[in-house]
Amino acid sequence: MIFVGTYALIATERVHRVAAAVGGVAAMAAVGLVGTRTAFYSESSGIDWNVIFLLFGMMVIVSVLKQTGLFDALAVWAAHGSGGRPFRLMALLMTVTAGASALLDNVTTVLLMAPVALMVCRRLGLDPGPYLITLAFASNVGGAATLIGDPPNIIIASRADLSFNDFLVHMAPVVIVLHGVLLGLAWVLFRTRLEVDEDLATTADDLRPGDAIRHPAMLRRSLVVLVLVMVGFSLHSVLHVQPSLVALLGAWVMVLVSGASPEQFLEEVEWATLAFFMALFVLVGALVEVGVIGDIGEAAVQATGDRTLVAATALLFGSAVLGALVDNIPYTTAMSPVVQDLVASMPAGEGEPLWWAFALGADLGGNTTAVAAGANVVIIGIAARNGTPVSFWQFTRYGIVVTAATLVVGWVYVWVRYFVLA
Repeated sequence: MIFVGTYALIATERVHRVAAAVGGVAAMAAVGLVGTRTAFYSESSGIDWNVIFLLFGMMVIVSVLKQTGLFDALAVWAAHGSGGRPFRLMALLMTVTAGASALLDNVTTVLLMAPVALMVCRRLGLDPGPYLITLAFASNVGGAATLIGDPPNIIIASRADLSFNDFLVHMAPVVIVLHGVLLGLAWVLFRTRLEVDEDLATTADDLRPGDAIRHPAMLRRSLVVLVLVMVGFSLHSVLHVQPSLVALLGAWVMVLVSGASPEQFLEEVEWATLAFFMALFVLVGALVEVGVIGDIGEAAVQATGDRTLVAATALLFGSAVLGALVDNIPYTTAMSPVVQDLVASMPAGEGEPLWWAFALGADLGGNTTAVAAGANVVIIGIAARNGTPVSFWQFTRYGIVVTAATLVVGWVYVWVRYFVLA
């Protein structure tokens, strides 16, 4: 009941989302559902500190890069590349975001791309809301393509012993199709809100990306560090180093080489977003502790039995629905042992499609609501901080449409590839 009440406050926005989430945690602590052990130290039901410090490190990196003028330059480049046409700009930003999310991770990508979208929208006099929302959608879809692109994939790969190449072979093909579908949906959903200020567009045409760079030497040093951070992300599984440590080390080195002051390198840290994430992890962890999520998973196992297609369908759509109500990271953590047991109960080789259905459901379900994925929470936090708030329902009413359409495409892919052509 506490979780439902807290979620209702977040959804209706009667109380600020951070206050609602922290209040929910306080209520759960008061009745004994959570304690310091479960909240701060439990790997299965507590705060995921790797996620928190990954976010913090990348926010510091973004703060330093902002001081150089990089995002202003990228905004001018995007304005020129789109020819001032609003939907072409949206498609360009979405495609870059989707590709970057596959190579990095979706939270890091939106931290880097959201400032660019805001800058170019201001230069062209565009409403930034649709552009920020579609960035989140593109990051969640693009991140599904690789092992490192979306946090649920990392969790699934660890549990199922799947490699980076496994994800490329099984997930990348459908993600390419889904990105095309997403571009079409973006046109249908937002075309009436894509109006450009011609006077501002003309002004932007007179600018050159290089003119926006304020500290070239600082930018060169910072970009070297950024490249090293990206390499660290891509090799973290080989080096056995958590992405959060890579981000923190990168942030530390970038602060050193840039000479940024604390006021500068902490400027873009979204403290409210970090607090919301921590509270959300504890809220969902309480559901794990009392067995709610586990009971749902067990019920799904009993309902599907050894019928692989039925189980894959239930995992695909069920993961999207349940992951929409809670962040997909703790949801995937709680459900992956259940899926492992379900796969083990099937004849050898027949259970593998369940992992891909599970991954697609968790990743695509991240687009459903404003709290379903880390990228969404970060986008909403950045939007609010920059005076262009995106409400829970504004995001969710588009997210439901996007998720429904992409899930249907994902199900067709699973059915054709693993059952028709098998």
